[in-house]
Amino acid sequence: MAKVEIKKPIVDEISAHLDGAKAAVVVDYRGLTVEQDTALRKKLREAGVVYKVYKNTYINFAIKGTAFEELSKHLEGPTAIAISKEDATAPARILFDFSKNAPALELKAGVVEGTYYDEKGIQVIATIPSKDELLAKFLGSIQSPITNFARVLKQIAEKDGSAEA
Repeated sequence: MAKVEIKKPIVDEISAHLDGAKAAVVVDYRGLTVEQDTALRKKLREAGVVYKVYKNTYINFAIKGTAFEELSKHLEGPTAIAISKEDATAPARILFDFSKNAPALELKAGVVEGTYYDEKGIQVIATIPSKDELLAKFLGSIQSPITNFARVLKQIAEKDGSAEA
């Protein structure tokens, strides 16, 4: 069996994960304990993020000609890739938060919504709340004035009701 026939299914798997992805972040996972790696994978899985370790050459073949191609300059040493199709900030946010307690996890770079970010850029992206959090804050800010208005109307109605009695 030729080497190409062995590599192609793996490259196709990576390409399938990247197809339609909103974000991909590459990290150096050297030095993580088994417990840390297991906990990290669990957090990423719960957020709908695919996290896998692939050979750099496979990732390189898969990203060639895509929006993720700039990641190729960071494919040195042990590399894991986190890919999200739903929440664009999830991989960066989870990996960055995890790296605070596990300094062995090193963010290399990422592509979010088609834009390349280096390590510092990914750390900034990590501070952006998730879409659900942003919607909750937005709805809370809309609801607050309505609630206050309803309270004022109720107080006026109660005042008018007690004045007539």
